[in-house]
Amino acid sequence: MSDVLPGLVDDDIALPGFRMALRRAPGERRPFLLVHGLASNARLWDGVARRLAAAGHEVVAVDQRGHGRSEETVDGYDTSTAACDLSDLIAALGWTGDRAPVVAGQSWGGNVVLTLAAEHRGVGAIALVDGGWIHLSDRFPTFDECWEQLAPPVFDGWTRASLEERARSWNSDWPEEGRLGALANFGDLPDGTVRPHLAREHHRSIVHSLWQDDPRPLYPRVQVPTLLMAAVDAVPLGSTPVTEALDRIPDAEVQWYVGAHHDLHAQQPDRCTADLLALEVRARP
Repeated sequence: MSDVLPGLVDDDIALPGFRMALRRAPGERRPFLLVHGLASNARLWDGVARRLAAAGHEVVAVDQRGHGRSEETVDGYDTSTAACDLSDLIAALGWTGDRAPVVAGQSWGGNVVLTLAAEHRGVGAIALVDGGWIHLSDRFPTFDECWEQLAPPVFDGWTRASLEERARSWNSDWPEEGRLGALANFGDLPDGTVRPHLAREHHRSIVHSLWQDDPRPLYPRVQVPTLLMAAVDAVPLGSTPVTEALDRIPDAEVQWYVGAHHDLHAQQPDRCTADLLALEVRARP
């Protein structure tokens, strides 16, 4: 692998109902499709994407609908629709046969990727990056309780300068490209303030989907090699949701990331890349 990592190009593609924004790099080897979590964006994957591209793989990281640079739609903010979006994207990119992609999803994106593999197929392997096993109704008896605890902060009146100043203390152990990726969760408004790209009502709809949908019935339907990548700072070592997924997905392995945060792909891009490349080997005939 070259010491000089390749760059990524911003692009977009028309899907049914909206335009999806992409970060991509060309490559001759099997593609990787990288999927962010709730209220995040494609740039959190930049470190991993550039390393995968340096290893010769085609790479596409997506902004899911209403996130990042992708168009905002009136509805469609649920796990099932997001999985359909990915299936439509894979078809539009012509990734079939030996180029069926390895698809990695973080947090809610893991639930989306799990749903894609179980209900749509067309993938070579999947990685569930500190997600895919999220079922919030196990923690919260009602959705009102769930939303009360998990509603995002209000950023009214924050300027880009004040955001960047406060962000200096956030995730201080991340590489700089990861920290810049996190700042890209926010867009600039005409009055000089910022707001999250994902509107609050759409954020609420996705949280409701995570509360309502139970991923466990999907586990035995996943028929491709699967890697569970669990951040020990987010879920304790041997956590029941992770071990349930490990036991029920037919061809699953787990890697525990001790000392990692929930956004382990941004925090530890070298190890994350190495684990994804090993997963791609498992996907070969």
